[in-house]
Amino acid sequence: MAAKVSLTMDRGLFKAGERVCVAVSGGADSVALLLALVEANTESAQNKTPLGVVLRAAHVHHGLRGAEADGDEEFVREVCERLGVPLTVFRVDTAARQAAEGEGVEEAARELRYEALRGLMSSGAVDVVATAHTLDDQAETVVMKMLRGAWTEGLGGISPEITGLGAGRIVRPLLAVRRVEVEAFLNERSQGWRDDVTNQDVSLTRNRVRHVLMPMLREFNPGVDALLARTAEVAREEEAFWQAEVARALPQVLLPGKPVRGGGRAVSTAVGEVGYAIEIERLRAMPAALRRRIVRAAARKVFADAAEIYVLGGEETAKVLALAGFGGVGGAVTGKIGSRLELHGGLRVERSAREIRLWRQG
Repeated sequence: MAAKVSLTMDRGLFKAGERVCVAVSGGADSVALLLALVEANTESAQNKTPLGVVLRAAHVHHGLRGAEADGDEEFVREVCERLGVPLTVFRVDTAARQAAEGEGVEEAARELRYEALRGLMSSGAVDVVATAHTLDDQAETVVMKMLRGAWTEGLGGISPEITGLGAGRIVRPLLAVRRVEVEAFLNERSQGWRDDVTNQDVSLTRNRVRHVLMPMLREFNPGVDALLARTAEVAREEEAFWQAEVARALPQVLLPGKPVRGGGRAVSTAVGEVGYAIEIERLRAMPAALRRRIVRAAARKVFADAAEIYVLGGEETAKVLALAGFGGVGGAVTGKIGSRLELHGGLRVERSAREIRLWRQG
């Protein structure tokens, strides 16, 4: 008898005894991941070394698409019941989140979804959350990041594993799998799935990339998806190297506050002010690649106590460096003593004779 179609799932992301929750939307990718994990967790002639994890599933109803979304939930319930996998259903109000945060529907839904899944981990109910991102998703993400001018941390796309969440991990075991393989896997098992009609709406950025741009890129290079996925892997490795380099170099060049007459430094000059400075000659001695990253890390340091990580964009980073005398951007005055910049989030930058100072009013 011919062997069943299998998925190239990264089993190394799981450890025996872990409680693993699969995020299941009802779409092909997530249903395939759930089914593949059930099979991988079951001893058989094809699988002589089961994963040995404790499986459960979670489904997030976003409060959108009315009866269609209700149908997705019912479908997921039926699949989980048939597979003997416990299911947790979350109901969230995406429209309310959009109104409160001024986010797009995609962003609001994603944030609420991950908030619910992280809550499962922080409650102690599960150790790992598995999501069904595929190689196609990875390629689309890298293209979207490139179009938005991302740095290497952005070009790294979807990470196979996210740690540092305190209570658990998020893993993506299908990042080496193409979407066509997912459908072949399900079809062979006569397992259906739900199609979200909004996935065809090309007014949404990801759908436009998926249905318009990616097919055009495949005309130039049929292997572009795998190429972009390799680009993401290289970018993640590069970023890991640079993070270590910046962590080593930053304490040596970052100065608190601002200089005062007679020597020494004032940590702050106003109530709630947070600021750091970098000597321009220290920057001049660095390779350009490290110089850029030091400036961005200094900006993050200024906002270290903020709720979200502060990200200084490429154009803004170039403007800060221009202020320090390292080339002009967009007509900016280069290296003029006393010049100032006001950047997003309330970050301010000032050039003195010897330093650039980055600060914000807390």
